[in-house]
Amino acid sequence: MRVRVLFFGQLKEITGVAQEDAELSDGARVEDLFERYGRRFPKLTGFRASIAASVNQEYASWRAPLSSGDEVAFLPPVSGGQQAAVAEDIFRLVREPIQPLEIVESLKAPEDGAVVVFDGFVRNNFKGRQTLYLDYEAYEPMAFAKMRDIGADIRAKYPVHRLAIVHRLGRLQIGETSVLIAVSSPHRRAAFDACRYAIDTLKRAVPIWKKEYFAGGAVWAEGEVPSQEAISRPDESTS
Repeated sequence: MRVRVLFFGQLKEITGVAQEDAELSDGARVEDLFERYGRRFPKLTGFRASIAASVNQEYASWRAPLSSGDEVAFLPPVSGGQQAAVAEDIFRLVREPIQPLEIVESLKAPEDGAVVVFDGFVRNNFKGRQTLYLDYEAYEPMAFAKMRDIGADIRAKYPVHRLAIVHRLGRLQIGETSVLIAVSSPHRRAAFDACRYAIDTLKRAVPIWKKEYFAGGAVWAEGEVPSQEAISRPDESTS
């Protein structure tokens, strides 16, 4: 069988592969595919504990079975032009500068009593080194889907009115907004709780990666490995 394989972030740099097709025996699992690439690129094996895998844009365990035509992505820890609306919520991956004030104003309504905002922007240093600029990349179809999942979770957990999650991709200069989360609600507690849940979950589950550039080089920012809850698949074989 044939599957499509994708690599992102530092894994793409290690393999020199962004995407390619791979032939596997019937019954192969995600771990079998990874082991094949580990033999080609031994440096990959040192990242095994921190790598997540996805199958058809959903997180999967290493023992998840594969089928012909599957799209398998190997994802380093996530660091945190599409748009959709769910109950007028805003989910965007953009390459142009984010305009926080415009987004926040668009969420307000007469019945609201609070808007809570998280505005994450580029700082000028990283571990004592002066940052020149950042580059963000994403597994865009999956990232967009996970952002919408966060929105659905928030609506199930908190009595909010509207929600915006916007993340910038590409090159960002010092001081530019990289991620904006804004929540409107009739009451402040729900808005605070939902905003915190959104950014904390985004940093764990949405496949977006950050590379920091300095005068003397560059480094991929360390991120968080997706939780087992995010990775589990109810239709997965456990044998």
